[in-house]
Amino acid sequence: MANEFDIGTISGLSEQEAADRLKQNGYNELPTAKRNNIFAIAFSVIREPIFLLLVGGGLVYLLLGDVQEALMLLGFVVAVISITVYQERKTERALEALRDLSSPRALVIRDGKQKRIAGRDVVRGDILVVAEGDRVAADAVTLSATNLFADESLLTGESVPTRKVGWDGVTEMGAPGGDDLPFIYSGTLIVSGQGVAEVRSTGAHTEIGRIGTALRTVTSEDTLLQRETRRLVRNLALVGILLSLFLVIAYGVTRGHWIRAILSGITLAMAILPEEFPVVLTVFLALGAWRISRKQVLTRRMPAVETLGAATVLCVDKTGTLTLNKMSVRKLFADEEFYDINPQGQDSLPETFHLLVEFSILASQRDPFDPMERAIKELGELCLAATEHIHGDWTLIRQYPLSPELLAMSHVWQSPGGFDYVIASKGAPEAIFNLCHLDENECARLMGRVTSMADEGLRVLGIARSSFRHPPLPGEQHDFDFEFLGLIGLADPIRPSVPEAVKECYNAGVRVVMITGDYPGTARSIAKQIGLQPSDECITGQELNNMSEAELQQRIRNTTIFARVVPEQKLRLVQALKANGEIVAMTGDGVNDAPALKAAHIGIAMGGRGTDVARESAALVLLDDDFSSIVAAIKLGRRIFDNLKKATAYIFSIHVPIVGMSLLPIFLGWPLVLMPVHIAFLELIIDPACSIVFEAEPEEPDVMRRPPRDPREPLYGKRIVGLSLLQGASVLLIVAMVYNTTCCVVGKGMMEARALAFTSLIIANLALILANRSWSRISIDMLRSPNRAFWWVLGGAIIFLAMVLYIPALRALFSFSTLHVGDILICIGAGLVSIVWFDILKKLWLGRR
Repeated sequence: MANEFDIGTISGLSEQEAADRLKQNGYNELPTAKRNNIFAIAFSVIREPIFLLLVGGGLVYLLLGDVQEALMLLGFVVAVISITVYQERKTERALEALRDLSSPRALVIRDGKQKRIAGRDVVRGDILVVAEGDRVAADAVTLSATNLFADESLLTGESVPTRKVGWDGVTEMGAPGGDDLPFIYSGTLIVSGQGVAEVRSTGAHTEIGRIGTALRTVTSEDTLLQRETRRLVRNLALVGILLSLFLVIAYGVTRGHWIRAILSGITLAMAILPEEFPVVLTVFLALGAWRISRKQVLTRRMPAVETLGAATVLCVDKTGTLTLNKMSVRKLFADEEFYDINPQGQDSLPETFHLLVEFSILASQRDPFDPMERAIKELGELCLAATEHIHGDWTLIRQYPLSPELLAMSHVWQSPGGFDYVIASKGAPEAIFNLCHLDENECARLMGRVTSMADEGLRVLGIARSSFRHPPLPGEQHDFDFEFLGLIGLADPIRPSVPEAVKECYNAGVRVVMITGDYPGTARSIAKQIGLQPSDECITGQELNNMSEAELQQRIRNTTIFARVVPEQKLRLVQALKANGEIVAMTGDGVNDAPALKAAHIGIAMGGRGTDVARESAALVLLDDDFSSIVAAIKLGRRIFDNLKKATAYIFSIHVPIVGMSLLPIFLGWPLVLMPVHIAFLELIIDPACSIVFEAEPEEPDVMRRPPRDPREPLYGKRIVGLSLLQGASVLLIVAMVYNTTCCVVGKGMMEARALAFTSLIIANLALILANRSWSRISIDMLRSPNRAFWWVLGGAIIFLAMVLYIPALRALFSFSTLHVGDILICIGAGLVSIVWFDILKKLWLGRR
């Protein structure tokens, strides 16, 4: 039973009052684990093997009495730690932003207007509007409750939902549990009905806060890629340790200098240890999720970032996703007459349609939130404001809600001083025909009118009226004797960005499937407007029920429109698509959508109109409910995976010459070329390049003009690893030739040969970064492509290289001799030649396309 309560009379807190209370009492959230400060991050970085090796190298130099070399190496420790801390803090800030976004949403009334805010911003005294599927944001007393039931098992352990009633103004807030109490509690779930409540407790002062239960937040979780990376790092680290031990023993036995042997072993371990891989994955996934959130898509589960680029089918709701969800009444049908409403404004309405509009308003909420009810109310205010058909003084006695069995709702009203009850009903035309007990011929005739309106792209509602004299009121809507009044056709314009977004999906090899509860005619009309192909083939929910799984799997290959579908049928559609080998992204907003959202590879919940249950079941949350935001997220998902592959290829390729120049001197009898200080210098370039430069790289021009990637395609596949090893081998060959020619052929000193080889390696390293920024554009083109991080790394590397080559103290620490202009030109030429073949390969590959 509904309380005599008018939500339109409530103004709630003002925004200023809410801000003051938020400042005074803090956010509506439970205490969480202390976030890492800069010192905690620095301490965790210092424990990494690469930094322990740097420190070990510094200690060895101290044992050798080379204090300057030791201090330089330890100085590099500080520099590399600073870069890593910066990366970690950037990742931490991105995750904090995601946690803020993922706070449960709450619908509140402030300044007399309904407004959806983050649950953490709810304050004591706020007026909450709750409905089926909502997660309650705070402990509150229910001012109004209509068929309101809450699942409080989180607090009580009892799985049976409890019935809620309106507050009597006296009862004090008590413990959860038991029926017919006027309290709802933070973290519990509204399973049916709707209500209005006043917040009494927030944050740690709520019932859930007192028992110390943590609210769900976005957390980084191990993905398939992270597990693969962990195995790769473990295996490479094992190989590095074994090779380093072998090198120490071989060097010590053959040359008798065990301290130098230990230094060469540390150098090789630093060269092989792939500490960049886990850093790159963490940065890419966290910042990728943050970038996607800036496109109005919240990532609740990190694996979705990986999967986005592989999506082959995008199943979307029509209302609010493809359309604006801003309904307006466009056509009326009553007494066998049609009447078109002027969308630019309607001042008057023929008398024939007054009763139809009057009862459509009575069948809606007095202060509606539903867009269709708002459109009906706006029409009444424009056309019937000065007539007897507007009943602001009538009292709402009872509501008969919509149910899965009967897609119609009825309101029972009583006029002041009146004895009779007036009942207004609206709903799906078939349900209204049923309520009016129309015969088959009459239903068929009226369905023709419905179809003609639906073919114009209109959402059609049936309207009926009844009266009742003697209480008590019956328990079912069917117990009233309804009279059919007519049909109302509402239009929901498509979002302007949708046709272009659908076209982009088709270019990207992603099929778009529209699922709607509307009539086939309406669905086809929308499909034609947005460019859906094919737009004539349609399967209805009734047909779906009569299909076998095998038949559905066959039909769904070529069908893009599903009409008159109920949420429970979405799960069958997802399973049929998955059975066909598709990677499915599915949108949903209701409680009944949750199974389909969980079953889909990428569940996408509506953030604006969606229920908390849907959001909790989904991997992504669409904050603005806009279809084009999903397409933007797919584009970003492809970009993230592309850039991850580029960063991975770069890491593999640059380690090949570093490892090679650490091993070759041992096998060929050369003096040592690279020492720990040189590896530390290279790390200053490699670390920001592989994480910051490649992460910031814009998408490839063809990112949305190629088919989705195969989800079984490994990040560390043979093609990528093979290409990377080839790049690295070419750099190693050139650098080794430079060193060997300078030292052994020309006969110059070891320090000059080392300086030439190291400078060539630095130039080749920078060229590798440039070449791997794109696998479809040559390096010269990439110099014109925007990426500020690349220029910072390039400029920093050149400045530091100039310092160690031309500042005497630094030059001595690196064991270099002075290089002249001719030497520098040789190094630049050698570094560029080592990767020129890759640009030629890209040019040839582009020529074959």
